[in-house]
Order: sequence, then structure tokens, then C-alpha cells
Amino acid sequence: MSSTETDRLIVPAVAPLYRSTHEIVETVLRVVAGVCLAIHGSGKIADPFGAVQMVEGLGFYPGVFWSPLLAASEFFGGILLALGLFTRVAALATTIILLVTVYFHWVTMSQGFSGAEKSIIWAAITLFFASRGGNAHSIDARLKKTF
Repeated sequence: MSSTETDRLIVPAVAPLYRSTHEIVETVLRVVAGVCLAIHGSGKIADPFGAVQMVEGLGFYPGVFWSPLLAASEFFGGILLALGLFTRVAALATTIILLVTVYFHWVTMSQGFSGAEKSIIWAAITLFFASRGGNAHSIDARLKKTF
């Protein structure tokens, strides 16, 4: 946080707190999001062909190809996001899936915003990491390589 940003704070005394927690809070968000996505995808990875009819109902043919890809993207993408390994790629893949679920809930299921709300929030979180990548507390940082 620069001195200009500190000057803009209503309570400038909190600037050191913001400076010292920025990276760790971002890491917590990445890990929590990744773990939650992996848990959500674990049911799909246990039955990778279980969503064949659903993905075909959205126009993704053949479902026997897209259903396992969906399962793997959610489960392994969540694990990679939590670890901060190939963070941008994992986050981009899950963002695309989440945007499809926004369409599914909002349009296909006619649930509108209330049905798509969680997917919108999750897509915003994963889009942040697709843009930002892993931070200093990621495997990407240790490898000193990133996409």
C-alpha cells in the first residue's frame, strides 16, 4: 500500500494490517475456492458419465466426451487451484464451466438470477485467479514459471 493509498484511508493506522494480510487473505480465498470446487466435483469424478444427459441437454455432444471432461475440470481444477499449480489454466477452465452453469440455471432451467447467483459469484472468484494467477504462496511461485 503506497503512501497515497494510506492517505486516502479513513483510519490510516490500519494500513499496516492491510499490507501484512493482503497476500495471506488472497491465498485463503484461492485455497478455499479450490477445495470447495474439488469437493463439488468429487461426486462427478466418482461417476464421470453421470452428467451425460445434462450436458447433452445443454447442446454439448457427445455427452460421453463432455461429462468426464466436466468432472475432471471441476475436481482436478479445484485441486490445482487450491495448490496454486497451473493456477491460471485451472481457474480459466472452471470459469468457463461456471459460466455454462450460469446459462443452465438462468436460461435452460428458467431460474433467473436466483438460480444462477452462486455460479455468478464462483465465476467471478475463478476469473480473478485466471487473471491474477497464484501469488507468492503457490506452487507456481516456487516453480518460478507461470502461464
